[in-house]
Amino acid sequence: MKNLKEKLDFIINKKSFKTKDAWEKVCLVRDKNRPTALDYMKIIFNDFIEFHGDRYFGDDRCIIGGIAKIEGEVITVIAQQKGKSIEENIERNFGMPQPEGYRKALRLMKQAEKFNRPVVCFIDTPGAFCGVGAEERGQGEAIARNLLEMSKLKVPIISIFIGEGGSGGALALAVANKVWMLENAIYSLLSPEGFASILWKDSSKAKEAAEVMKITAEDLMNFGIIDGIIKEAKRDASRDVEFTAKNIKKVILEEIKKLKNKNVEQIVEYRYNKFRNMGKFYE
Repeated sequence: MKNLKEKLDFIINKKSFKTKDAWEKVCLVRDKNRPTALDYMKIIFNDFIEFHGDRYFGDDRCIIGGIAKIEGEVITVIAQQKGKSIEENIERNFGMPQPEGYRKALRLMKQAEKFNRPVVCFIDTPGAFCGVGAEERGQGEAIARNLLEMSKLKVPIISIFIGEGGSGGALALAVANKVWMLENAIYSLLSPEGFASILWKDSSKAKEAAEVMKITAEDLMNFGIIDGIIKEAKRDASRDVEFTAKNIKKVILEEIKKLKNKNVEQIVEYRYNKFRNMGKFYE
């Protein structure tokens, strides 16, 4: 009973009540004060060493990656990073990764596999960048390659949605053994504005689209898409970043502990079956 109570202190289960509607959450995760991946990483990890470049084209500043320690455990951490000012957002491409960002992420995942390190991914993107240069450098192939390689990676992968989770740009870091979301994070096949433009030919109906799309953590928990929901400080992570970061840390440590008890075959098979079985919810 004590362990259960401790778990419920930082996890919201699927029966918890909704505090905000879908559009309120969309606005919240897009707010300039929303904590970014680096805000959490500074609290959760020690001795972070960042690596750069994909060894093909360049270094995408939207994707941060490297090695770090969490309670003495060496892991590989990969994150999508937004900015908080115009200058930062330009540097980080407004949180929209380029192909070289996904290739950098994959390079670090393969490195983690080589040295038997768990992989932790922080997801926060409106979607992959869709500019001409990104398409010329193989944006679709880079995302598809990540999906393929992550499905068979021989080390545990834990992915956590901390803000926006847009389309394949988010999925490219979310083929994980365990997928968690902060309570106000969202995860969708495209933006509500894009959905409204396609369905109703009117992007101003984004609020209605957000409700129809079922993009909240509660919705996705009910569909079996994610494994759990992490409580934010006072229903808004920006009010107490340290509180939210500590809750994320508890989830990471718990999941690493459970996954380390499994052998390589179990880790790969579990991840593969997890995503293959999601189709049953839509049959």
